[in-house]
Amino acid sequence: MKTLKRYFITGLITIIPLFLTVYLFIFVFQFFDGILGGFLNNYIKAKFGFYIPGLGLILSVCIVLFTGIIASKFIGREIFIILEKWYASLPLIKSIYPAFKQLVTFLLSQKEGGFKKAVLVEYPCKGIWSIGFLTNEGLEKINNAVNRDMVAVFLILSPGPFSGYVVFVPREELKFPDLSVSDALKIIISGGVLK
Repeated sequence: MKTLKRYFITGLITIIPLFLTVYLFIFVFQFFDGILGGFLNNYIKAKFGFYIPGLGLILSVCIVLFTGIIASKFIGREIFIILEKWYASLPLIKSIYPAFKQLVTFLLSQKEGGFKKAVLVEYPCKGIWSIGFLTNEGLEKINNAVNRDMVAVFLILSPGPFSGYVVFVPREELKFPDLSVSDALKIIISGGVLK
């Protein structure tokens, strides 16, 4: 009986991540394909008698690329800044849009300004170490208030990578483990199971 239980658990551990990955890809494909694909494929089916799976996804990718090209050019950049300010000032939207903008910029940004390094910090009390991420240094106002060289450390709540605490820690109290940011995220999100 124990052998069957072990095989069953091993099967679950093998199948569930595969299933969830495939499900996520199908969900993303259907979501993006449905944005434009539903409308266009209804027209194509009515006119020509067939439909093209993935057409909406292809058009969505093309629109994102075209928007990126326009937004990165000088005139387009200025226009997008004006449109974004107007959009972000609308009632209800102004309380949601800036948070999403910061989150997406942070997650997709390839520039410095996100998680700089994985660190260990004694939190929530002495003798208990938590993995955190160095996010900011040179915080003059905070440094002046406490007369120490403080750094900002983001402590993620497991398992979700989008919530946590920001703590300000004296630089000399941090430990710098030989961990990349992605390895540290894996440890946190897995609840310490993955190494």
